[in-house]
Amino acid sequence: MKSSLIKNQKWFIPSIIVSLASLLLVIKPATAHHPFGGQTPANFIEGFLSGLGHPIIGLDHFAFVVAAGLLGTRLKQGFLIPLAFVLATMIGTGIHLQDINLPFPELIIALSVLTFGVLLVIKKGLLLTSNFSTLIWATLALSAGIFHGYAYGEAIVGSEMTPLVSYLAGFALIQLMVSLGTFTLAKLLIKKDENKGLLIVRNIGFIISGIGLTFLSSAIVG
Repeated sequence: MKSSLIKNQKWFIPSIIVSLASLLLVIKPATAHHPFGGQTPANFIEGFLSGLGHPIIGLDHFAFVVAAGLLGTRLKQGFLIPLAFVLATMIGTGIHLQDINLPFPELIIALSVLTFGVLLVIKKGLLLTSNFSTLIWATLALSAGIFHGYAYGEAIVGSEMTPLVSYLAGFALIQLMVSLGTFTLAKLLIKKDENKGLLIVRNIGFIISGIGLTFLSSAIVG
């Protein structure tokens, strides 16, 4: 009886958290992705601050950055996941600045958040234990990063070279700090108490899945 109660609580708490997170997003969608209210950065400082802020105030982007770091804890050489993602975001911004249009960026970004959230929730299986798991998910992270970076590019279109370079440096730095910091912290928690650490990672996965599902619904509905 006690074992059953504990098992139900493990699922009940994450479910409540996801429901609350999803409700908040539905009531007030996170549409503010520009630290300067949509104004193009005009100097080095503005570019750098805008770069630091964009991946943080965009909840879909922030959720994926965290997910990339956490997913790395479940894979061999998992640090490659966040590194591939951050590199790809710079490529994606460059694509946007070249006036190349990518199809359905909001939809694909939402799908990437949902996918990585689900990967954090599931227990170890073929998706996480095959010899090619790290390569597969690093490739997916790289693909997702191109679309996330494409979205970042909107804030810097028309900017001069100095704020552009500082913008790229800003969002690359903050994403590396968040993803690798999350990766390191989760690794330490799992090393200290594997069951508790993995449970925390899974609970965060529920939240990220809820965020991804909400943004996906918003992208589909329009």
